[in-house]
Amino acid sequence: MSDRPDTPAGAGTRCGFVAILGAPNAGKSTLLNRLTGAKLSIVSPKAQTTRFRVLGVLMRAGSQILLVDTPGIFRPRRRLDRAMVAAAWGGMRDADLALLLVDAKAGATDAVRAIAAELAGSGRRCWLVLNKIDAVPPSLLLPLTAALSELAPFAATFMVSAATGDGLDALADALAAAMPDGPYLYPPDDLTDLPDRLLAAEIVREQIFMQTHEEVPYAATVETESWRERPDGSVRIDATVYVARPGHKAILIGEGGARIKSIGSRARSELAGLLDRRVHLFLNVKERPGWDDERARLRAIGLDDPG
Repeated sequence: MSDRPDTPAGAGTRCGFVAILGAPNAGKSTLLNRLTGAKLSIVSPKAQTTRFRVLGVLMRAGSQILLVDTPGIFRPRRRLDRAMVAAAWGGMRDADLALLLVDAKAGATDAVRAIAAELAGSGRRCWLVLNKIDAVPPSLLLPLTAALSELAPFAATFMVSAATGDGLDALADALAAAMPDGPYLYPPDDLTDLPDRLLAAEIVREQIFMQTHEEVPYAATVETESWRERPDGSVRIDATVYVARPGHKAILIGEGGARIKSIGSRARSELAGLLDRRVHLFLNVKERPGWDDERARLRAIGLDDPG
């Protein structure tokens, strides 16, 4: 749904950063993917799927809109949690505009109220975006908007469904008009700044979220160990899944290796479509207690250590 401008970069162009903030499972990654028309951020029904900032480039009406999908904001416990929340607020501080994305079905939860209060005190220009409106009776939307508008000075309000696309054209048009004058910061044909090695690790992690349950996805991380181009144009990717407990390793591998084979097969198919080439994916599972408190592991998955 993006439009490629005819105007060369720097000649009457606009460009700016837009941070997408919200509580876990508000639909931030789905919104980013739908607006850009590409699978840039992994998605699962489980909360706290996104762990670091993901940038998506949307070209519309002469504007380059740099959308930043941030981790859901929640009360942190581990070093990993603190790094995720720091990444979210860091995305807001660097942005020209912040979108508070709210799950309309969940409403004004304590988490949403806390984020709105932080935005109100930041002085940052922010808009309210109610998501998942297809799951809520229309009569409830205006009262919810009124309640949320008392929490922060939102300059505009939009009602959308990232899943169906309803309301997204109006939001994209408004974002294009709101961007400041300036040259493009990325080539117009770019979709993201996410390195392919990190994308591969994220696609594997997405399948871990989709195919395992309870605490296993949150206790696992994936690192691309090697990326080798092959003469036939395909790529060989070797990735390691680190887990915190022996039981998690057994669950991920599955009986006779069935689970890890399924995770690898589906991730391989997804990556082949995203990279538009044949992919040879090899996964290894290792137990590493306390990986979520290791600075090196956080850097490997694209997070800064918050200290």
